Amino acid sequence: MFDLKPVSRIKFANNSDTYRRLSEDMDINCANILDGATNLEDAGREIFELMSAVASGQRTKSEDLGLGNEEFESWQLRAML
Repeated sequence: MFDLKPVSRIKFANNSDTYRRLSEDMDINCANILDGATNLEDAGREIFELMSAVASGQRTKSEDLGLGNEEFESWQLRAML
């Protein structure tokens, strides 16, 4: 049988509270920019470096948790509640 695992999924938190609650499964806290902890250039560099590392084989946090094979979600073609 073929292993039809989807591509790696990098998870971005858009607020610090979400990142704190889900930090074991979130790869990047984008709210650091709004919180003043980092600037846009440094955040962009962090995102680019993580994307390059994952594209080169580094595992994401969810893959390290063993969730990488279970997270495929096709495009939603309906309203989400």
